[in-house]
Amino acid sequence: MNILKVAELTEGMRFSKPVFFDGDSLLVPADLPVKKKDLERLIRWEIEEVTTEGVLVKDTAEEKQRETYSEMLQSQADKDLLELYTSSVEKMNAVFSAVHANKLVNNEVIEKIVSSMLTALKENRDEMISFIILSGLGEQNLAASSVNTTIISIFIAQYMKLPSHRLIQLATAALLHDIGMMKVPDAVTRKNEKLSEDEFKLIRTHVIYSYRIITKTLKFAEEVGSIALQHHERWDGNGYPNKLSGDKINQASRILCVADAFEAMVSVRPYRNSMIGYKAMRELLNDNSRRFDSEILKVFIKIMGIYPIGSIVLLNDASIGRVVAVRGDAPLRPAVKLMVNKNGGKLKDNAPVIDLLNEKDLYIARAINPREVHDSQA
Repeated sequence: MNILKVAELTEGMRFSKPVFFDGDSLLVPADLPVKKKDLERLIRWEIEEVTTEGVLVKDTAEEKQRETYSEMLQSQADKDLLELYTSSVEKMNAVFSAVHANKLVNNEVIEKIVSSMLTALKENRDEMISFIILSGLGEQNLAASSVNTTIISIFIAQYMKLPSHRLIQLATAALLHDIGMMKVPDAVTRKNEKLSEDEFKLIRTHVIYSYRIITKTLKFAEEVGSIALQHHERWDGNGYPNKLSGDKINQASRILCVADAFEAMVSVRPYRNSMIGYKAMRELLNDNSRRFDSEILKVFIKIMGIYPIGSIVLLNDASIGRVVAVRGDAPLRPAVKLMVNKNGGKLKDNAPVIDLLNEKDLYIARAINPREVHDSQA
């Protein structure tokens, strides 16, 4: 056990094991930075020493970037939301691992995740979407991607006022839509290079496997399996597995298709980096009714904006901010919380929010990658 003097702790320090004070009271978990408020709390409570079984982690440049993103994230999403998200990903990781190993899965785990997400998204839609935009800290695994896709699907469906039972079916299908990937050879799913035609054929079988696992193994309703089965069908009929087109594709599958595509664009993959939210939205706007139902796409763009909540943007006066609110009737003029002022100074969490609808002299010059914020402060 290592004993550390509080006077020697500095903001941003990270340790390989959790840090405790006053016996077993947790200060910070492993690998998370000590924050200013943590130090202030120790001083206020007159705590002089903390303990850990770990060692100080020296940050590489990449780790410092991750810390920067994490700070952006935690200033918007409260601890309960972060805990819900992390817990959901961990539970889905366990589900995918169990299916991969042909072990039994308790359906209640999935049902509880769906229930908790539906509840959280009634009150915290903007925060959860922002979390997805800023959470591409590294390569996303299948569980994280499934949770992200579920959040986006619920977001769209709630706005469209889908009935409760259909909303639950969609959320369940979204969580499990790629579970069939567990039956595709690892050599194919983990390949970092361009896939051959035969390998693409194997990838396309995942929707069949997903349907079978959902309906036969997990015993969910046929409707849930069908939503997952059809999520790679295309509006123009060029999708798979059955080349369905237009309204012949389940409406919930059409919602899932948009959510899955957007999530894939803004997440890191083995073969490419993530796309910033603005570019992902531009990509969707250019679809021209090939892949997506144009009406669902219009809804998605209306509620997300051209600059989705959580996007980092550069204003024309050289200040940098994070989009915190969007308007369907003015997609190019969202509300932006400043992070860096026009002189390059980093601002605190209580920085002003600029409503671009009312600030006619200010406008977004371009969307930027969060890495640029880090680089400007390095």
